[in-house]
Amino acid sequence: MSQPPVHHLSSVHAADAAGTQPRPPAAAAVAEARLRAAGIHLTLGGEPTYVPLEPEGAEWSVCADGPTKLPIAQRLARELQQQVWPGSTLLYCPGKRYEGEVNPRWALRLITGLDGSPPPVRWPEPCQPGELGNPLTAAQATAWLADLGTRLGVELHPVELSDPLDPLRRVWAVPLTIDDASPPEDRDPAQPAWLAVPWPLAEEHRQLSGAPGPAGLRLPLEHFPDHAPRQVLTLEVVEPDGVEETGSWDLFLPPLLSDPLELLLQAVADGLADSVQGAPLAAPALSGVLPSDGPGRWQVLGLTADPGVLEINLPVCHSWAEYDGWLRRLEKACATVGLRSWKSAAGGRQESTGGGNHLLWGGASLEQNPFFGRPAWLSGILRYWQHHPSLGYLFSGTCVGPASQAPRPDEAIGSLFDLELAYSCIEQSDAGNTDGQPDASADRRSLIGETLRHLHADRSGNNHRSEISFDKFWNPGAPAGCLGLIEFRALESLPRVEWSSAIALLWSSLAAHLLEPRHRPEQLRPWGPELHDRLLLPSQLWADLDAVLAALADDGLGLNPTPFQELWEWRFPSLLDWQDGAAWLEIRPALEPWPLICDTPVEGGFTSRFVDASLRRLEIRASGSFRDHHHLRLNGRLLPLAPLAAGGEEPPLAVRYRHHRLYPCMHPAIEPHMPLELSIEQHSPNAEGNLNTVARFCLNDDATSFKPIIRSGWVGEGDAPPWTLPADDLCTVDLRLP
Repeated sequence: MSQPPVHHLSSVHAADAAGTQPRPPAAAAVAEARLRAAGIHLTLGGEPTYVPLEPEGAEWSVCADGPTKLPIAQRLARELQQQVWPGSTLLYCPGKRYEGEVNPRWALRLITGLDGSPPPVRWPEPCQPGELGNPLTAAQATAWLADLGTRLGVELHPVELSDPLDPLRRVWAVPLTIDDASPPEDRDPAQPAWLAVPWPLAEEHRQLSGAPGPAGLRLPLEHFPDHAPRQVLTLEVVEPDGVEETGSWDLFLPPLLSDPLELLLQAVADGLADSVQGAPLAAPALSGVLPSDGPGRWQVLGLTADPGVLEINLPVCHSWAEYDGWLRRLEKACATVGLRSWKSAAGGRQESTGGGNHLLWGGASLEQNPFFGRPAWLSGILRYWQHHPSLGYLFSGTCVGPASQAPRPDEAIGSLFDLELAYSCIEQSDAGNTDGQPDASADRRSLIGETLRHLHADRSGNNHRSEISFDKFWNPGAPAGCLGLIEFRALESLPRVEWSSAIALLWSSLAAHLLEPRHRPEQLRPWGPELHDRLLLPSQLWADLDAVLAALADDGLGLNPTPFQELWEWRFPSLLDWQDGAAWLEIRPALEPWPLICDTPVEGGFTSRFVDASLRRLEIRASGSFRDHHHLRLNGRLLPLAPLAAGGEEPPLAVRYRHHRLYPCMHPAIEPHMPLELSIEQHSPNAEGNLNTVARFCLNDDATSFKPIIRSGWVGEGDAPPWTLPADDLCTVDLRLP
């Protein structure tokens, strides 16, 4: 087993030092060429998350929304319009609604044309809402609506409503839909027949509901005419108050398909050049629902509210280079508005945002989805990920294991029987082809979706919370459940774009590597207790990833390991690095699964959960010389170090300890073990028959490394029994045990 790149270079890293590893664009080209040769167009999607430089408020910790999140999202959207997608359309949309939250979350959608084609709407300036011109006033509203009706070729019937939450806001509701009574063959998508029905609304009902949000979501639709579709264009005008409010106007669009919606928006844009008084109007803010056929016609970028973070939903990327380019554009735009992909941690360190940086696989269209007709390839991918825990642990956040947001399937269900049975059934659906090759024209999306979505889930049955989630693959009973997407969720936001791009390149390379059946594991591996013991240690995670990189290199898909090495160093920074000649000792933080506890936060509703984060783990590595000539004493008790194995491998050793004790937590009777005090002693006794202490260190609860200490005595020295060794085949010493 190769060791991590601190005291030893791995074989892959040594090869890179000789300059044999390709640069990322070249490596991506090799992987993508291999996929194309197999008839596969694999698309990438991403959900990076960002936080302000100085996050304040519950919306940057446990809540999805708060007073500062939408304004900074709007600033970021405007920056992207100016620098990346000039002329794009910005639409405020209602997002998902979660149990325990009163209103749906919001989502900003930027819309532009596909594959370099012009934006679907020609606005008079690069940004919308516009900065040039004046907002529409209440006095101009009815005349402007009449002009809009003329452009559409229909007489509009606006109904004025009051807003109980804002007396300065004037609102007009305008029923507007498409007349689809004519036969389909007689309809012209370029010139639809608009239909505007009168809304005879009683005076006492002419007001919005008291819920917050755009006026279009607060209409008294329970009093809408029964014979007409409930599609309403809603105009909002806020008059300036002479103090702070400068005035604004907004349009909530009726739910329409893409063709009529583009025509409606173009009519709005064309009406900006001339207002009733002859001065140009600024483009309005737009709200509404994204058309169901929009994603296939437009490029769409989303900015959404998620607990503690602002999440960006990337447009579909047709290559690794596109994905990498978007991450770089976002980094630049976010820096301009005061956002970044990491948080400040103790001691000046950086940590991830906690909101994830999920990666999605899909196809250019549902008809071209690469997984529907290749179930054996997909099963091989899932088995490979199960065989390599580094792919689920090394790039994730601090919370891993069954209670995390992305548990491995074998963590969530416990037994491998149903998981192996499911993968085998999917795999066997490829059997029977006369040439032995997968039948890419066959469509097994329903089989795959129904088989996997019940198993790739957390212990509560939430199939979104899974290391590899299929909740967007094929589930006709769920909103957005039939997109043909596979979401890798055990990925966190990182402070450097190069690291996130390297992970996406690793994923694409593995997709190409696993096209060959001989590279796929035949069965799942029963990890047992070592999954949450040995395989959560930094050295073991590196060794596992090193094996993955070596297999890719042997297959002609070599990757530069330097970004992964840097990421590993960032993820597991050294707490102690002591050396005396050939004797060296190194201590790094390791991963520790935190158990879920019953209480839920007051803020954050059902989307946030409490885990007991009081436990920590360290990995202790030492050279053979150190093991032969030194002892370790932790908090006054000997910590046994086994000798090197016959092949020179280090027996892994970890220490689990309680870092703090907060309410609520597991086992509240157990005291924290801080500070951790460590002494290094020589084996040979001195003249008095005592072991010589050559160095002493202390790790305080707020420190980021062991600091040297000078002390005349040692609590319990010579009297306390050694720490209890773990059971056979395990490597973690638990300080909670006597």
